[in-house]
Amino acid sequence: MDSDEWESLCDGCAKCCLIKLEDVDTGEIAFTEVVCRLLELGTCACSDYPNRSVRIPDCLQVTPELARTANWLPSTCAYRLLAEGKELSWWHPLISGSRETVHTAGISVRDKVVHESQRIDPEDHIVTWPE
Repeated sequence: MDSDEWESLCDGCAKCCLIKLEDVDTGEIAFTEVVCRLLELGTCACSDYPNRSVRIPDCLQVTPELARTANWLPSTCAYRLLAEGKELSWWHPLISGSRETVHTAGISVRDKVVHESQRIDPEDHIVTWPE
């Protein structure tokens, strides 16, 4: 799979853009409803995707290896699904033919999040819905 094909697997849910907190003792990951400052809330797309890792040093590019090992990728993530040998869901844009179905199916973060630019404490905004 070339890089363009790999990138096309992204369903546009933006769950990977959620601020996540890791318990240093247990390694457990907690998702918050707070998203990266580069995320455009209406489209669930990065406002500066080519430069995101420069502007946000913690931003990781999902690679095949990362998809196999990252415990923070949600169970709905296409990268994770393929790494686990599972099929893409009906709402995935490559299946449905529309970038909107991820939103209409309620899978994306659209209308569920707050921007980190609001300078709020992510620990006060832990959620369970990403899974």
